[in-house]
Amino acid sequence: MTTTPARSASPLLVLRRYEHVPEDVHPPHDFPGYGSTRLRHPLQAPFDLPQRLTEITGPVLGDRTPSLDDADLTRQHEGEPIGQRIVVHGRVLDSDGRAVPDTLVEIWQANAGGRYRHDVDRWPSPVDPNFSGVGRTTTDAQGRYRFTTIQPGAYPWRNHRNAWRPAHIHFSLFGRAFTQRLVTQMYFPDDSLFSQDPMIASIPDPRGVERLVARFDWETTEPDWALGYEWDIVLRGDEATPFEGEDHEEEDE
Repeated sequence: MTTTPARSASPLLVLRRYEHVPEDVHPPHDFPGYGSTRLRHPLQAPFDLPQRLTEITGPVLGDRTPSLDDADLTRQHEGEPIGQRIVVHGRVLDSDGRAVPDTLVEIWQANAGGRYRHDVDRWPSPVDPNFSGVGRTTTDAQGRYRFTTIQPGAYPWRNHRNAWRPAHIHFSLFGRAFTQRLVTQMYFPDDSLFSQDPMIASIPDPRGVERLVARFDWETTEPDWALGYEWDIVLRGDEATPFEGEDHEEEDE
């Protein structure tokens, strides 16, 4: 893997988490209902570090450009995974609705039974040998991305008594350099677990919650094959998609 000087810093993806974003869009670092934030949020005031060459350069994809199989999580193994196939697509946009092209988009998720393929995840739900739950792609010239995957299941976590996470897919977006990374989650419409999920409750603005929920898309639904969901990711401005800062990445599995 080689490195190359980054293009001039994009005004669309910035290192400061709250710059040009309304204060009530993102959840607070310390939210009592989400227990592990006690151990993860900063205890002292943050300060800016100067950007040096290592921060404004980074690996390029080169011959590792994502393949079709990287974006289709149902074709990564010899057999087919268990569960409802879905197509998740959308656009990555800036605050003015302009497309953000050539952005690396990565996803990870639980399988249909709500189990991550991870050594730490040991709750008694089967591991699907034909589903790894990870994928990646890059946005095209119109900022579009598309994944084929399996509808994830809900799963328990030890935040509070009888706690269950709603079905969701984790998203990671890289900007012009590896320091420019946004991490967020996409939820599915009409999930009955929304009302008791502290991560959703930590978002101050109800409109922010709405922006995390995908829309069922009949036009993308493929006959006899897969249901379709559309979800746009807005990086900045009043319509910004709530995301997790570098010091607040989720480790709930």
